[in-house]
Amino acid sequence: MPDQTKLDRVLVIELVRVTEAAAVAASLFVGRGNEKDADAAAVEAMREALNTLQIEGTVVIGEGERDEAPMLYIGEKVGRGNGPKIDIALDPLEGTTITAKGGPNALAVVAFAENGCLLNAPDTYMEKIAVGPGFEPGIVDLDRRISENVEAVAKAKNIKPQEVMVCVLDRPRHADMIADLRAMGAAIKLIPDGDVAGAMETAMPDTGVDLYVGTGGAPEGVLAAAALRCLGGQFQGRLVFRNDDERARAAKWGITDLERKYDIKELASGDVIFAATGVTDGSLLRGVKRSKYGGYATHSVVMRSSTRTIRWVETDHIPA
Repeated sequence: MPDQTKLDRVLVIELVRVTEAAAVAASLFVGRGNEKDADAAAVEAMREALNTLQIEGTVVIGEGERDEAPMLYIGEKVGRGNGPKIDIALDPLEGTTITAKGGPNALAVVAFAENGCLLNAPDTYMEKIAVGPGFEPGIVDLDRRISENVEAVAKAKNIKPQEVMVCVLDRPRHADMIADLRAMGAAIKLIPDGDVAGAMETAMPDTGVDLYVGTGGAPEGVLAAAALRCLGGQFQGRLVFRNDDERARAAKWGITDLERKYDIKELASGDVIFAATGVTDGSLLRGVKRSKYGGYATHSVVMRSSTRTIRWVETDHIPA
């Protein structure tokens, strides 16, 4: 069993400082139509913040492989190298298109786990399904029809299937599933991007979302699983490979069963800390706000699986 003392409680607040730095950097590009510059600013700020921490960190979910990403690539070492060994999943800017267009729910996101406790997922797609806490284990399953999953959630909540709200990425690949949901009368929340936030909404109050389902990025799937571990939700994922190059990437990271259905604890196990800071306003967090005096305010959430604590952090950054 992993040593449950490796993730010191000090890292909980330190992790918020990491996501705050990335969110503030990205916020300068909100609505400016430049995805690459927004992402680059968030990456640079997050990397700099991570390197101040007393950890021996390894990025296992990052900005791609080394040749494709100059910073925060999979396998990169971060931190001062004089602390616990930590696996890191990160997305410095979850929602680059959202940020460029000034849309809702863009986040800076990081998860810490003990060494060997996060799936080293290749940068491919992943089928995903998620629900929040309070349900019997196995309430939903990737191998069931969407109508069966909606009916199971409705039955467990003692409501009609038409009262279930399903969050889905608005993509052509989901057209058939959306049609099936429409046919049974279920409510659908279509989101343009940001499926980490979409999965988290199933476990957060006042969002109205009961179920998240669809195919999105595998790295975001691991981050969502880490968040739901802290929130007590359920998550399943299955990697999707579109070509031989993606299958070769999976083999490189030690994934041999290409059809495997991963449970939440196979994606993020042990003690997990998850933090997110809003870049733009959304259903979970407010975006970065700047004052006329040159300061700014951030809104973050940080959670830990071993203590089942959720902290909402509002920070005023006052200029010197």
